Amino acid sequence: MAYTYASYSKTYKMKNKSTAKNKSNFFEVFAAKVNSLAGSTGAFISAFSLIIIWLVSGPLFGFSETWQLIINTGTTIITFLMVFLIQKTQNKDSLAIQLKLNELVASHETASNRLISVEDMTEEELQIVKKYYSKLSQLTKKENDIHNSHSLDEAGKAHEKKKKQLKSEGKI
Repeated sequence: MAYTYASYSKTYKMKNKSTAKNKSNFFEVFAAKVNSLAGSTGAFISAFSLIIIWLVSGPLFGFSETWQLIINTGTTIITFLMVFLIQKTQNKDSLAIQLKLNELVASHETASNRLISVEDMTEEELQIVKKYYSKLSQLTKKENDIHNSHSLDEAGKAHEKKKKQLKSEGKI
C-alpha cells in the first residue's frame, strides 16, 4: 500500500473521535477570531479611546492610586491573555508553513530530502546545514549560473566535473 497523505489522513480520522476535536476546534476558532480582531483598526481605536477616557478622567479621580491601578490592572490582564492567544495562532500558522515547505521539498525530485522536518533539528545541526548551504552558494557563484544546481551533492559533483573539464582543456 502506498503511503500517501490521503491514506494517513483516513487512518488518523478513524483513530480520533470527534469529542476531543470539537473542544480543540472551539479554542482554535476562538483564538483565531480574537487574534484577528485584536489586530484590527477598530481594536486599536478602541484601546486608544479607552486610554484617552482614562487620561481625561484623571482629574475627576484626583489622579489617585486607584485611578492608576485601574489602567495598570486592565492592561496587565489583557496583555497576559493575549500572549497565550497569539502564541496559539502563531504555533498553528508555523506548523502549517512547515508542512507546506515539507511538501514542496518532498515533491521536487531534485530537492534534498535532508530538509524535510528541518525544524526538528537541534541548533547545532541547523548550523551544520547552514554551512552546507553557504558552500552551495559559493559553488553557485563560481559557476555564474543559479539554475545549474538544486542540492549540495549535485552542486559539488557539477563543480568537480567542470573543474576537471577546465583542467583537461588547460584553462586552469
